[in-house]
Amino acid sequence: MDFIKANKLSNSKLCLQESICHHLRYSLGKEWKDRNVRDLFLALTLSLRERLLGKMLATEARHQKAGAKRLYYLSMEFLIGRSLGNNMYNLEIFDVCKEALQEMGVDIEEIREQETDAGLGNGGLGRLAACFMDSLATLKMPGYGYGIHYEYGLFRQEIDNGYQKEKPDYWLPNAVPLQIKRADEACIIPMYGRIEHITDLAGHDNPMWMDWKVVIGIPYDIPVVGYGGETVNYLRLFAAQPSSKFDIEIFNKGDYLRAMEQMIESEKISKILYPSDMLETGRELRLMQEYFLTACSLKDIVRRYLKDHKNFDQFSGKVAIQLNDTHPSLAVVELMRILVDENEVPWEKAWKITQQTMAYTNHTLLSEALEKWPVSLMEYLLPRHLQLIYEINQRLLKEVASIWPDDVNRLKRMSLIEEGEVKQVRMAHLAIAGSHSVNGVSALHTELVKNSLVPDFYERWPERFNNKTNGITPRRWLLKANPLLSDLLKQTIGDRWVTDLDQLRSLESYAKDISFQKEFLRIKQANKCRLQKIIFETARVNVSPDTLFDIQAKRIHEYKRQLLNVMHIIDEYLCLIEDGVEPVVPKTYIFAGKAAPGYWAAKQIIKLINNVGKIINRDDRVKDMIKVVFIPDYRVSLAEKIIPAADLSEQISTAGTEASGTGNMKFALNGAITIGTLDGANIEIMEEVGKDNIYIFGLKTKKIQEINRLKSYRPLDYYHRHKGIRRVMDALQGDRFCPEEPGLFKWIFRYILDQGDSYFHLADFMSYKKAHAKAGKEYKNSSLWAQKAILNVARMGKFSSDRAVSQYAREIWNIKPVQED
Repeated sequence: MDFIKANKLSNSKLCLQESICHHLRYSLGKEWKDRNVRDLFLALTLSLRERLLGKMLATEARHQKAGAKRLYYLSMEFLIGRSLGNNMYNLEIFDVCKEALQEMGVDIEEIREQETDAGLGNGGLGRLAACFMDSLATLKMPGYGYGIHYEYGLFRQEIDNGYQKEKPDYWLPNAVPLQIKRADEACIIPMYGRIEHITDLAGHDNPMWMDWKVVIGIPYDIPVVGYGGETVNYLRLFAAQPSSKFDIEIFNKGDYLRAMEQMIESEKISKILYPSDMLETGRELRLMQEYFLTACSLKDIVRRYLKDHKNFDQFSGKVAIQLNDTHPSLAVVELMRILVDENEVPWEKAWKITQQTMAYTNHTLLSEALEKWPVSLMEYLLPRHLQLIYEINQRLLKEVASIWPDDVNRLKRMSLIEEGEVKQVRMAHLAIAGSHSVNGVSALHTELVKNSLVPDFYERWPERFNNKTNGITPRRWLLKANPLLSDLLKQTIGDRWVTDLDQLRSLESYAKDISFQKEFLRIKQANKCRLQKIIFETARVNVSPDTLFDIQAKRIHEYKRQLLNVMHIIDEYLCLIEDGVEPVVPKTYIFAGKAAPGYWAAKQIIKLINNVGKIINRDDRVKDMIKVVFIPDYRVSLAEKIIPAADLSEQISTAGTEASGTGNMKFALNGAITIGTLDGANIEIMEEVGKDNIYIFGLKTKKIQEINRLKSYRPLDYYHRHKGIRRVMDALQGDRFCPEEPGLFKWIFRYILDQGDSYFHLADFMSYKKAHAKAGKEYKNSSLWAQKAILNVARMGKFSSDRAVSQYAREIWNIKPVQED
């Protein structure tokens, strides 16, 4: 309307100060003299919220006016970390805010520490989704994230006597007040019930989903601002609430306790990220969460589309849906249900629309991570969806049989239903069948998806398969995480790299510049000093920033091989105290990462790291040549402090197991040199930075595949052949590192020598040790090391999420930027 004008707030220092004081008084009801740090945090956030919401509404108006095709990115995780600092950087007002608060007698860093990391994700999957949201907004693309509004995150990790202890991560009370509740756009989601077959007037079977229970999905929007502040998209998260319609009958009968139980049952869907699936109730809740996400998302997407369209003829031309791994695969079936059951779209047309709309990203090659759901559980929770899955499967197998007649084994391999003692629905197969694009996330990973994981599907639809190597946002992982280095880069080559990371190539000419090297190393030292303080505060270990900081920070998993890292540390320690051979250079080994609560082996590895650290750190013979530290509760805000301090980045997964990795990119972008295998994106990092600027070791994927095929790996041969390996393994079998808990680590000896060493620790050990020796030797030459580190930074342009998102937009989603008028 004419009298409603755009509210364009000034970002001047005075205006920001006035806005903070306004919100302190009128939003929080506090006088300036009664303020505390928390009050100022909230007042500053509310001041930014005003600016974000105005821009978000303007962005939406532009998208509507342009009739733009929109991307909807469905993910069970969005690991967004903290928002306040990121918003200030992307609005380009961080320095103004800092000065405004300084004049008010307030330290901006003290304010920022008030915020808790949002508990909306766990690892690389969720962090990738968050990076993509940042890039979509920066590139002015109409793209929106869809997820679950978890009340509790994965868990808060504490270390007690070396063991991981999980504490509730109730993050919401200390979150930034950015969320906008959209109760008027709530989604009604049916679950459970039964199918009744009714014959319609034309004599056709008409399955009716009856007696379902209802859960309400309430959307909450979190603004996502692109760099420069022009585009503000949003992340829409759904919280589960009970339906008053199905509770009221129980209340009326006076069974209040049962009514409360049903209310709690409904709300637990969005209560916690990744509930344990070790019990049947946990598995049911996981499946419920995945359906809740996809059903809420599809209802919302269809509702938005039908506001401007009378039928579904243009649906795939206006809507792109990206499935971030297999968790949202039910979106394929849910869209079919909406089209066929609710809107009477003929099956063939509905299937074509679905395939043209959906795209699937695979993130794993590990069989245990490829989701399968028992048919019995699917039938109990989603009876109509199971019917539709069977129909999709029947048509798929009919098509396969027509192309490859009499190939029964191929039919078994491609079926959406895995036969066996417990029939299961293969969710990856469903996603592939129902999508027009299937992508891997590194060049190696994509080839393995095509040729090892699902070769039959690749043979049927080779045109669907493509690679989109992962990327990271330089705004979060360099501009915000490493302000000292960012300032140096701006002073040296300008600031265009913030939105065009390829501009870092200009740094190459400074790699041998002695004065630039000195400043680069001074900044690295300052970041190490910052981490030194954090280590003492969190782990109570004194470390020296003058040592080489060797860091492995990532989820704890056998295939990521933290165990190989510890084995090498033990070898260095034993060489020092038994052979008198000192490490080439003094080192501080730093670990961080969480193990899944039910993952016994991973939790035992955490215990081993802490025990090895305890023994080595207290041994006077070591003379501070080796220190071992485990920093608890790894999260985004902690990663932003750990990564800039790294000298050496451990990316040592068994070749052929890591889909891509993004930690490898973050470390290299901040001037750490990688020691790693030819796995995931390490290969492409090597191609970009050059073989002389990375330390590669270990077996290659093809060799490991050959060994596995021939079953020729004999860990005992390595044990008997190499004294160092034998000494390490014997130390683990004995009680050297568990004197208070005898026999604690015997399982590792058996796991590697008796059970086959699935992840090739011993096969790669000597090569790993050699790579470490080379890295240590070159670290002593500070000029050479600085040159290698600078070239790593300079050559990371390919690994920007802006590049990745641009490729998705051009080659899969067919969406375009929407500029300001």
